[in-house]
Order: sequence, then C-alpha cells, then structure tokens
Amino acid sequence: MDGGEGNGNGKALRRGWTTGACATAAARAACGALFSGDFPDPVTVTLPGGQTPAFALAWTARGDGWAAAGVVKDAGDDPDVTHGALIRARVSCAEPGQGVVFRAGEGVGTVTRPGLPVPVGEPAINPVPRAMIRQAVAEAAALAGEAPDVVVEVSVENGEALARRTMNPRLGILGGLSILGTTGIVVPYSCAAWIASIQRGVDVARAAGLGHVAACTGDTSEKAVVARYGLPEHALLDMGDFAGGTLKYLRRHPIPRLTLCGGFAKFGKLARGLLDLHSKRGSVDLDWLADRMAELGAVPDTVAEARAANTAAQVLSIAREAGLPLADRVAALAQRTALDTLDGAPVAVEVLVTDRQGNIVGGSGWSAL
Repeated sequence: MDGGEGNGNGKALRRGWTTGACATAAARAACGALFSGDFPDPVTVTLPGGQTPAFALAWTARGDGWAAAGVVKDAGDDPDVTHGALIRARVSCAEPGQGVVFRAGEGVGTVTRPGLPVPVGEPAINPVPRAMIRQAVAEAAALAGEAPDVVVEVSVENGEALARRTMNPRLGILGGLSILGTTGIVVPYSCAAWIASIQRGVDVARAAGLGHVAACTGDTSEKAVVARYGLPEHALLDMGDFAGGTLKYLRRHPIPRLTLCGGFAKFGKLARGLLDLHSKRGSVDLDWLADRMAELGAVPDTVAEARAANTAAQVLSIAREAGLPLADRVAALAQRTALDTLDGAPVAVEVLVTDRQGNIVGGSGWSAL
C-alpha cells in the first residue's frame, strides 16, 4: 500500500495491513472456497473506513467440510514483528444458528486474564477484527445462498515465538499473538500500537485489583523497580517514551499507586514538562540542568562545568561529585509534571531516577494531589 507518513527525509513511508485485515482476507477466501468451491485470488475485503484492498493468497488447502487460506502480512515500512508472517484462516461448517465461532489456531494466543477487550478463555482476536471477519463471512455466505454459520480458526505461522517479542505474555495472552487492528491499516512508526499496549496493561492491572503499578522507560529501569518492590509482571507498564499517554490514560482509569522509573536524561525532559520523552521531540537541556544545580547551591565554576558538558550523564556525574542531589530535584519536578497531568485523579505518584547502570540515584517520595 503506497502513501503514508514522512520519514524525516522527505520520502513517504509505505503503509501496511494489520493482522486483523490479513485474517479477514484469509477468512473471506476460505469462505469462498467452502461455499462456492473456488478460492478468490486476489481476495477483496472491506475495511472499517470503507477501503477495499485486495490481498494475494500465499497458501490454500481444503478438505471435507472445510477450507483454509493464508495471507502474508505486509506491514509496509513499519518495523512490525509480524511483518512477513503467514496468517491463516481455516473455515468449517458450524451448527445452524451458531453464527461465526472463533477459535485460536497455532500461533494465536488465548486470553487468560480479565481486563482485555475479549473475555478470559477466548481467542485473542480483538473486537474490530471479529466484526470484519463476520462481515466477510456474511458476504461470502450471501453470494452462495448459504447461512453464515461457520467456525473460523485463525493461526499465525511461528506466532508463539513472535509473541515473546510483544507485550502478550505480560498481559496474560498465552500461546501466541493477538489479531489486532482498528482500521485495518498499519501507519508506519505510529505510536498508537505502543500506547494501546500500555492501556491494555493498565486495564489488566485494574481487573486484577492491583494497587501499585510501575511505568518504566526501558528494561534497565524496569529491573531497578522489580529489585526494589518485587512487583509481579502484570504490574509493570512498558511506558517507553510515552509518559503523556500513560498518565492521561491513568487519569481516566486510576490505580492507587504509580511508580515512574526512568533514566536521568529522559526524566530531565519530564521534569521540564515534556510528556513525549523521545529524542526527536526534545533534546536534553543541559543549561536547564545547570540552572537546577545553581538552585541547589552549586558554585559558579561547577555550574559552568555543567553547562559545558556533552551529555546529561556527565552533568549527573558533576553534580554527584559536588554532593548535589540533582537527581532528587529532577525526580521531584518530574513528579510535579506527572501530578499536573493526572489532574486530580486518585493516584499517588513516586518518581525514581536511574543512571545508565540501572542504579537508583534519585527519588521524589510519594505524593498525590
């Protein structure tokens, strides 16, 4: 699929298709073969926005009372772990009046914890892909004059291994990947998928009745939190650079205690009021850090040395050598940004700052508005 977002060099990035769109195409082709005897290739499906893309089939099979088809997922220019995966749908006849029954085939996960968009025990096929598949089945059945009563089993080749590179195990989705997508279209380098994973993490934590979660910027800070509190895996939110997305969702879906843990440079941005911590959205302001050192009583030569530093880590080292609690000040100001963003939600916040080695070098203590 051509067109999409720019990559910063003036070149448009190519959009792709979600696992939900691919599973729908595979199911539509399999239904065509089951009801009419032929696999439509390419097969056309209708996306929620009205687009009607055509998908080439990469694999087909059939037997007595069933047919199956597969589509290779093209994620465009997005670095998606499922790019190139073969997504299959096996469609078989169901009892009259059952409608569409979903099954998780090999490589598709099963939901084991409450709080997700589908109930515990169900295949991890999200609501929009389910609606798309039902529509595709209904269209194929209508063309053949048949009732849309079928079992749709979706599978993903190598899906269980791929799922280990996603948030699924932490969310309690076991055995494979989720079939996802709200539009059917993958936008390259979109933050939407990451933020959606954070939101599902909050939902699972709330459904489990957890009173304390930790949102971390990466593996190093996450290990520091686990070492301090021993939190279970489903209490850990992989926040990455999306502090704003995390806090805004918690504002609407609060959890009593939130630990924010991250590196000194990233939380230096949060302390300045930045909610997107990615380097492309804002650089580390060494002058700002030097000013905070001055407020803490640093002598002019030390402040000047900090202003001339090359990195935030170097500024932190200068402050520590001078006996200045700069990391604590950054933590306190980052906590203020977080509480302002939570805007009165019943969430007590603690901020922990780590160095590059994962040592906790500063903290704010607990506070709530």
